[in-house]
Amino acid sequence: MEVSVRRDDLVRGLYLVQGVVERRNTLPILANVLIEPVSGGLALTATDMEVGLRNTIQADVKKKGSVTLNARKLYEIVREMTAEEVVLRSAQAGWVEVLAGRSRFRIVSLDPKDYPELPLSTPAPANGTIRVAPQVLRDMIDRTLFAVSSDETRLNLSGVYLVGGESGVLRMVATDGHRLAMIERQVAGAKLERSVILPRKGLVEARRLLDEAQNDSELQLTVTAKDVRIAVDNVAFFMRLVDGEFPDYRQVVPKSTRVQVTVDRDDLFSALRRTSLLASERSRGVKLTVERGKLEISASNPDQGEASEEIEAAYTGDALGIGFNARYLLDVLSAHAPGDKIELGLTDEVGPGILKGSQDPSYTYVVMPMRL
Repeated sequence: MEVSVRRDDLVRGLYLVQGVVERRNTLPILANVLIEPVSGGLALTATDMEVGLRNTIQADVKKKGSVTLNARKLYEIVREMTAEEVVLRSAQAGWVEVLAGRSRFRIVSLDPKDYPELPLSTPAPANGTIRVAPQVLRDMIDRTLFAVSSDETRLNLSGVYLVGGESGVLRMVATDGHRLAMIERQVAGAKLERSVILPRKGLVEARRLLDEAQNDSELQLTVTAKDVRIAVDNVAFFMRLVDGEFPDYRQVVPKSTRVQVTVDRDDLFSALRRTSLLASERSRGVKLTVERGKLEISASNPDQGEASEEIEAAYTGDALGIGFNARYLLDVLSAHAPGDKIELGLTDEVGPGILKGSQDPSYTYVVMPMRL
């Protein structure tokens, strides 16, 4: 094999595969990127068997052939080069030369015949594909992924639940048992035969891919029996689905609340960050006390001290005090735009709170209280 490729194109292509390659060295070849000529250029393929990616970049192919090189080391080498063109050339068996300007590297290549085949080449169901703008999917991931459970024993909560209904609504839901984030977007033709659980790692890497996609690109999302595939620009990506049954999230969302508190997002975010500095390091608990015209946020730590701060709030009714994990509130406030008006619905001291922003009523967050 011998190919010539623009350094910038190769750096971008290798950047996308970094999070996909296997890092635990269970199979040495999974730490490598498969490099092979295709029509119109060069294909870079990486996988850890749970997620996988194939990125096609422009290249001048002088001699055909395939090689596999350590993805991380090749990325580090090419990123440090200053020449505009990089040449990859097979030397004797098991070695590849990387040439750029006056720089010359020889890197070990494992046999490409041992590289696993990705499911991207298998046919997808005709009615399992929807088209969505990259920025829409990116926003939906950002507003749900943080609520995914980190408990490895709760497999059915270890991903984001994807639902596509007949009414053209695409929905994502995530929960760890203490909080729930749900977002809906109108997407033409958003009908999926089945709802599926998308794994955390797959969504993290999909998010990286979406950052690189053009906003006017057409993104295709395909659901199969075993995986979900994303195709955008010159990149094809897949993630294997999480096995398990997602809980009935509709029972978690309160049908109604007794009181509504409206506050400025920035005021609440800043006050929570300051007050939580003296919250218990174990529980991160803060107390919210609502009274006519104000919201008081307080925290107490027997070993370090206590803190409180008041902010303006639109609220009428009897005073109510309720405890929450500060991090759970800060996470969702980070997902809301600065300047937004936050509406917090409460029922009593032990019932869940429901939080929404005035700028996006299709985004719902439910958080369970804690005793302080």
